[in-house]
Amino acid sequence: MLFFALQGSQELGDRVAAAGGYVRAPHEERDFDGGEHKARPLVEIRDRDVFVMHSLEGDGHASANDKLVRLLFFLATCREHGAARVTAIAPYLAYSRKDRQTKPCDPVSTRIVAQLFEAAGVDMVLTLDVHNLMAFQNAFRCRTLHLATDRLFAAHIAGRVRDRPLAIVSPDPGGVKRAQLVREALEEATGGPVGFGLMEKRRSAGVVSGSHFAGDVAERVVFVVDDMICGGGTILRAAEAVRAHGAAEVHAIATHGLLTDAAIASLADSAVLDSIALTDSVAAVAAAKDALGDRLRLVSCVPLIAEAIARLHRPERAPRASPAALLDGRQ
Repeated sequence: MLFFALQGSQELGDRVAAAGGYVRAPHEERDFDGGEHKARPLVEIRDRDVFVMHSLEGDGHASANDKLVRLLFFLATCREHGAARVTAIAPYLAYSRKDRQTKPCDPVSTRIVAQLFEAAGVDMVLTLDVHNLMAFQNAFRCRTLHLATDRLFAAHIAGRVRDRPLAIVSPDPGGVKRAQLVREALEEATGGPVGFGLMEKRRSAGVVSGSHFAGDVAERVVFVVDDMICGGGTILRAAEAVRAHGAAEVHAIATHGLLTDAAIASLADSAVLDSIALTDSVAAVAAAKDALGDRLRLVSCVPLIAEAIARLHRPERAPRASPAALLDGRQ
């Protein structure tokens, strides 16, 4: 088995490799004048089981487009040079939010991205907490594996809050199923009932509106659950509504910390959130640590990815990780 992590994802790749008990395979990446680039493995890949990881968020060094193309080219190179199986690992999968037509002539970018992976010859695409699971599963014709973080975050919450009434809140209608899964996993982890709430949200021409809130959160420790935090507005709107309805504490939980500079500033200045828990699926989370301090809790996704690779490569030798084991990699 060979495990590669492309530039920008190498720190996460090293942690995954360490958790899995192997080393990150060497490769070369070169940039050329005019903006073109190439990447190639520096080891023999013929007849090997190849895993290639790259998280596809845009950052100050490379756009989501650039990262996507680099990953596709590398995957196609592995296929062309005889890899027995090629698995793409994109902890954050770009363009998952544009999964349907909402206006005339809209693209369905999720489907287009799926076609690009299939054209590169991948056998499987693995991702973490995609924006819309049904759209993701329907878009791809190659095999897919979706890693959900409900058990991971339930174990995190159960380890922090004991013997206090809890509630899980979805900040918009589209995230209800995701929040319900966290609630169910939390009830299993704690052995007690967990309340639920839902915030109204409408978006038109980039403007977010909707102020209705439903749910019993009074005197409860509330966790607002989303798949990502980018601009921060969705989470803060929900947190303010939860506070207004009498919550004792309000915490935010999201898998992907796609944090803009404005979002970091808003979250740092906000008094409505007691803490923000994010995974290390994207590199931007580390940059937010200085601004958010102890309010930022990092819950590592490394054990989830390492277990998935082990179960794919040698399913007969890979025991399923317990919730406690999933938290061994948290920071």
